[in-house]
Amino acid sequence: MTDDDTPKLKAIDGDGRNPADDSPPASDEVEAANDEAIRMKIAQLEEEHRDLDQAITTMEERMPYDRLTIQRLKKRKLALKDQITALHEEILPDIIA
Repeated sequence: MTDDDTPKLKAIDGDGRNPADDSPPASDEVEAANDEAIRMKIAQLEEEHRDLDQAITTMEERMPYDRLTIQRLKKRKLALKDQITALHEEILPDIIA
């Protein structure tokens, strides 16, 4: 019997795939996963931004209100807006063609 006549066996793991065929995900898959993670982070930050807006409005309606606290909340709200904008730019970069 020669080497060509020996049966070829493939080792497979539990999901039926050949482990030798395991390659890293395509860059498109990785990019799509990153975009989805960024979208989820944007949604979380936008929700926090809305909550801060509501808290600021509520505090301003009550008399007397703490101006320092409101100033801090507005500063945090602005920082959130900057983060949201930066994340949007990661997903949709400004490309001048």
